Parts: sequence; C-alpha cells; structure tokens
Amino acid sequence: MRLVFFGTPQFAVPSLERLLAEPGFEIAAVVTQPDRRRGRGSQVDASPVKQAAARAACPVLQPTRIKKDEAVLSALEVIEADAFVVVAYGQLLSQRILTMPRLGCINGHGSRLPAYRGAAPIQWCIVNGDRLTGMTTMQMNLGMDTGDMLLTSVLPIGLMDTASDVATALAQQCAELLVETLHGLQAGTISPAPQDDALATYAPLIQKADYELDWQKAAIALHNQVRGFYPSCVTQLRGQPLKVMATAPLQAPYWAELPPALGALRQAVEAIEAANPQASPGTLVGFLKGQGPLVQTGDGLLLLRQVKPSGKQAQTGADFVNGSRLQVGECLG
Repeated sequence: MRLVFFGTPQFAVPSLERLLAEPGFEIAAVVTQPDRRRGRGSQVDASPVKQAAARAACPVLQPTRIKKDEAVLSALEVIEADAFVVVAYGQLLSQRILTMPRLGCINGHGSRLPAYRGAAPIQWCIVNGDRLTGMTTMQMNLGMDTGDMLLTSVLPIGLMDTASDVATALAQQCAELLVETLHGLQAGTISPAPQDDALATYAPLIQKADYELDWQKAAIALHNQVRGFYPSCVTQLRGQPLKVMATAPLQAPYWAELPPALGALRQAVEAIEAANPQASPGTLVGFLKGQGPLVQTGDGLLLLRQVKPSGKQAQTGADFVNGSRLQVGECLG
C-alpha cells in the first residue's frame, strides 16, 4: 500500500514508525505542521513527526494552510496514494484532499467515538472521571470526527493515571489499530459503521481558565482535573501562583486504588479530618509525613503529592511542606 502520513505531535510518532516497519507499506510522504519557534531563545523546533520522518529519510511537506497550498495539493495528487493516514495532524482537510486516495483518509482518534469528538479527547475523558477509553479508526469526512467508524480498541484508566500516561498507551494502540485497519480495508473485510450522533459528546480545545482549581469542588473532581490537565493546573498560595501537578483523593471509595504507602496512612488521615469538621474549602488542615499537605475540598481531603511554586522547580509535597514552612490554617485559592 502506498500511503501518505499526516501528523505532528509525539502522540503520532508510534503510528508513523509502525507503518514504516510494516512489510508491504510504503510511506510516500509525510505531512506535518511548519516548524515553530519555542522557548526563551525562540529556537526553531521541528515537530516530533518531522524528526521521525527525517530519521527514516521520508519526504516531508509542511504547508502553513494545507487547503490553500496549491503546490502541496498538486504534490499529493501526483503520489496517487492508496490511503492518507491522519493522526493528530492539527489542520482540517478539504473535500479535495479527502477524495484523493483510493481508500480515503483514515484517522486515528483518541476516544471511543462518538464520545469525545474534538481536539482534546484524552484530557476531557479523565477530567470527567471516565474509567475506560480507547482508540477509533474512522473514514474522515468534512465534519469534526463524524466519519464512519472502522475499528476500535479499549483501554482502562486507573485512578492515578494522568493524561500523559493514557496518551502514551493510546499512541501504541493507535499504531497497531491503523495497521489492522489498512489491511482490512485493502482486503475488503471491514464494514464502515455510521456514528450515532445522538450519543456524541465533545472535547473542546482546553482554555487557560480550565486549569484553575476551585476548592469548592469535591476532592475526586479536583484530582481528575489535575491529572487530566497534567501538568498545568494552578491555584494560589500567599498571593503567588502554585502549580498542582499530582494529587490523591483520600476518601473511602478510593483507598483500595491508592498507592500502598498512602493506604497505610488511612487512620492518620481520618483523624485529621475528624479534627477539622468546619474547615473551609481550600484550607490546609494537616500534613502527612513524607507525603505532603492535606487540603479541605468541598467534599473530602486532597493530598498534594507534587507541586511547582512560582519561579521554582517541581517538588514533592513533602519537600514543599518543609521548604515553604506551611502552617495549618493557611488557604489556597
């Protein structure tokens, strides 16, 4: 099969590398976003997909606006590909592009469609507390992740898994699912299945306001927000921003899923909770030795396991307690 691969971030790299390794597949070109200036020195960085393509000596196309770049469009038509494979590319494709390949454009999407159509499916499924996700391959159309489904996979989500953890696992699933999908389409053994729009949910672009922690929420909701938007959630302490990078909800429904070191501290946590029945949400109510500060939420206590104070490196909750000389009764937010 003659293929063109469209992708940009690290999430797409395992799929490109897997397709390159599959006997009988030829990657005729790789399409990725233009190089970007990043960091304080404004250094120009190539996308992870471009770097992977360079290692494999694949031709690379980097249109600023692919729908308007006639030179790139003509180059894609000349390739006469069997399929275009799209994984987290970052630009919408026109009808002209969608109809170029013999088998169409095949997308690997990081959810079990029609759930979480949109830009950030992995993050939002964790924020919403889902315990199951997966990958879907689909035939692309002009809609936002509305094309007919081809194959799906399943991935359980653990209580302590972050968006980064889930993305790493799904990237590997995506790579294998795409190979299976392409072989099935070539052999005619896969029947595309329309999505049920009535069951559709959406995963919009993440906004800066989504990172702000509201201590009126329950401990589990805050924990899901922190791991879903890892490592970007933020609150305030002593008038300065404080990034909250890892937490643990210390409540009865979750003890069995917490790391053993935390489970052993259950009695100490319950004693602290009993001693602070009227604490307001956001209040530091105690400290777990070797672990970190306990924060009262709208429902239950939340342990801060890793934080990043303004202008400092990320640190464990225990180091934060010692270095900042935190006091019971101080408030976050």
